[in-house]
Amino acid sequence: MLGLFLVLPAARTGVAQSDEYRVKAAFLYHFTQLVDWPADAQGANGKSIAICTLGGNPFGGDLEATLQGKTIGSRPLEIRHLKRPEEAPGCLAVFIAGDRKQMAQTLAVLKDSSVLTVGESADFAKQGGMIGFCMESDDKVRFVINVEAAAQAKLKISARLLMLAKTVIGGHP
Repeated sequence: MLGLFLVLPAARTGVAQSDEYRVKAAFLYHFTQLVDWPADAQGANGKSIAICTLGGNPFGGDLEATLQGKTIGSRPLEIRHLKRPEEAPGCLAVFIAGDRKQMAQTLAVLKDSSVLTVGESADFAKQGGMIGFCMESDDKVRFVINVEAAAQAKLKISARLLMLAKTVIGGHP
């Protein structure tokens, strides 16, 4: 795992509505730094690391703007916008937007894949997603982590990331 110190000021200060997805894009980048994937993960062996969206792109251009030129180790990040859940296994992380039906369908397709699933629908982590964004009443971007879902996908979430979570479902493995 990469040993980077994580500072996420958005977790402590309110964000304007227009900045919400820029903050979430930064979180996605940091999530990929603080998760260990198994050596045989499909997205772990290529030249670039793919962070994908599925079910719409609520980021507008914020995901590309925030992650442009960023790397994990020596590997550049690549942004992909997918149309179907079946395209997701080539990604290291997938942000799932859209309705509950699409979320359930995507989580079912990725069930046996080592792909980090991130979403923002209500109860995303409780429904089997790994990291679910939530907004607090004072416009703070926070997240809930489902360690059981991550462990089932053979992903190990760092203790530093678990400490930043608003809630951890499944306790610490």
